[in-house]
Amino acid sequence: MTWTVKEFNELTTTELYQIIQHRVNIFIVEQQSIYEDLDDHDQNSLHILYKEEGRIVAYARLLPPGEKYEEASFGRVVVAKEKRGTGLGKELIAFTMQLAKERWATANIFIQAQNYLAKFYQDFGFEAISEPYDYDNVPHIDMLYTAIDV
Repeated sequence: MTWTVKEFNELTTTELYQIIQHRVNIFIVEQQSIYEDLDDHDQNSLHILYKEEGRIVAYARLLPPGEKYEEASFGRVVVAKEKRGTGLGKELIAFTMQLAKERWATANIFIQAQNYLAKFYQDFGFEAISEPYDYDNVPHIDMLYTAIDV
């Protein structure tokens, strides 16, 4: 499996269109969450893509430390509906976390996870650091991954 990592200015217009299309279709339409997707953080983030037959089927946005939070962070995680349940999401998160560690030598990664995915992220070592709360009409929970040096 080959993941592609691009900075914002390296994305093609087709890739950017597909990314925004996925984010709108999943978060706004499917999950019925009205939120401001274009939040001025895409430009300073890394964009992780997986394509099949020229079409993006998995994506995450990785923010550097200090961009939105003190720690590195990722979000806007999407997996095409037909690819859910295949393990692709797990591979995406594992790759994203490894990239953050390599790129910024960071031990901490902060995420605002949708509450129903808390167990999924706990399996990667994330711990809940807040109570569940409403964020854009979707229950969320703040989670933190802290690498432990052995």
